[in-house]
Amino acid sequence: MVFEDIYELYWQKIFRLCMGYVNNTDLAQDLAQETFIIVWQQLPKFRNESSIGTWIFRIASNNCLRQIEKEKRFSKTDLPINLEEKKQESMEPQIQLLYQFISELPETDRIIISLELEEVKQAEIAQITGLSEANIRVKIHRIKEKLTQKFKNNGH
Repeated sequence: MVFEDIYELYWQKIFRLCMGYVNNTDLAQDLAQETFIIVWQQLPKFRNESSIGTWIFRIASNNCLRQIEKEKRFSKTDLPINLEEKKQESMEPQIQLLYQFISELPETDRIIISLELEEVKQAEIAQITGLSEANIRVKIHRIKEKLTQKFKNNGH
């Protein structure tokens, strides 16, 4: 598969995955971009041991996890108060709320639900996360319940 085709096919999915992790449009775009730089560099070494999608999602997930680790080290409270995060206006409020709720979940749940929303097969999600398929099914069910509850608590 040619890099341009991979980029076309996966850009939106990877962006949304990153968005689920960081709930910040600019940062999600940066992380997606970094993911594709790694994909570009590593593509000659890709051996088809998993599907290309699984491989790309794994790179993106690792990238997002590294970002979350960085954020833990540099607290946002270190920023001057007047530098409030700007929200992207073009996103529907419901979707924005969904990303906010996803970003409040534990790290593993974030990746599982983000991949599920991208319609990645549960077997692939199991491969990417290193969990069993049965465990993934249970987790997805519980995560959906948690998100539904968050929407209800928020009056939706």
